[in-house]
Amino acid sequence: MKQESQVPKISPYAAMKIRDFRLFFAAKAFLTLAVQIQAMAVGWQVYELTKNPLALGMIGLTEAIPSIGIALYAGHVADISNRRTIVTTTAFVILLTIAGMAGVSISIASGTTLVAAIFFAIFISGFARGFYNAASFGLMSDIIPREHFANAAAWNSAAWQSCSMIGPITGGFVYVGFGAGRTYLLATGLCIISFICFKLIKTNSVIEPPKHTSVSENIREGLRFVFSNQIVLAAMALDLFAVLFGGAIALLPIFAQEVFKMGPETLGFLRAATPIGAFLTAAFLVHNPITKNAGWIFLSAVAGFGLCMIGFGLSTSFYLSLFLLFVSGVLDGISVYLRSTIYQLLTPNDMKGRVAAVNSIFIGSSNEIGEFESGVACKLLGLTRSVIFGGCMTLIVVLIAIAKAPKLRQLNIAALYGEESDKQA
Repeated sequence: MKQESQVPKISPYAAMKIRDFRLFFAAKAFLTLAVQIQAMAVGWQVYELTKNPLALGMIGLTEAIPSIGIALYAGHVADISNRRTIVTTTAFVILLTIAGMAGVSISIASGTTLVAAIFFAIFISGFARGFYNAASFGLMSDIIPREHFANAAAWNSAAWQSCSMIGPITGGFVYVGFGAGRTYLLATGLCIISFICFKLIKTNSVIEPPKHTSVSENIREGLRFVFSNQIVLAAMALDLFAVLFGGAIALLPIFAQEVFKMGPETLGFLRAATPIGAFLTAAFLVHNPITKNAGWIFLSAVAGFGLCMIGFGLSTSFYLSLFLLFVSGVLDGISVYLRSTIYQLLTPNDMKGRVAAVNSIFIGSSNEIGEFESGVACKLLGLTRSVIFGGCMTLIVVLIAIAKAPKLRQLNIAALYGEESDKQA
């Protein structure tokens, strides 16, 4: 690496000066807000109907299976097709699934039919998400010049985290006041706005002729890139195992009801505490990007996240738990920013769909399958022990990464600028 390379000096608002990025930013923000409201409502509604922590874990698994199953093919499609068209189409499918959940929740008050309909809608949305994740990652690099990637990553993180903060709180209060059906209707309206913003984007992907006629060879090429690049692979693996074991989001309805003895609005605050911390971090990083010692900062942030989860599992105080979730969000915000910047800078544009697909498998595994793991662990170990176990596993994963990934330890973001993006670390 060229250690003397410097991060280009740009305005904190450089990415936002680009019209298509503003539309992209708004579209992703409204879609994220809708999905967060939906997730809050689904979690509370399913637990209210079943009183089973395993059912909460099954929510994530139901979405993860189709998303992960289609991801590699979706990445191939995103690298040979118009990414804007893919993103617009999948946003519309997600809109339809949430609208369907609104319809069944209004027409069917309770029972196994309602639960089955909710899980079916989640399953369909998983396929759409597989294509959306692969195409949206590449679409951003079609819109943004390379020197603005870190700035755009910070803005994207700020959008995601702010909507993840507002969504659960909004969803909690709407759920209490109007019920599940109207909560889903609100999310549907936000999806419509997102769809319109995606449609208004004028940038089209510059699609190069496929290097291989074989779909399987194109997919293998993406896999080879990820698994031969120590920095990219280590960053993905850290996210996979840390959130797979360390997350406790799926169990928050149980904490709200049984530990804190509170209602859906409390669940909204619990779900929002982490993204509040991450949003403030993202807002800070827009103006103060991380350049030096990025590897150690990344590893320290993941380790701190694990410690917060251990503390959360031990806490019986609502306010202490909120604080720990907030701190975990600050640390997660650092991790998300660095991962996004690394992936954008190290991945060639004609391979971004496939690399994003591999990443979505890691992310899908860590988030949705992590929710399933949380439900199973809670069933087997109990609520407190399952969360503590996850935090301890996160710390172990960080120690392994420190020992096995020296290039990640030594990473400076400044060194990635000026390099050819198709050189492997």
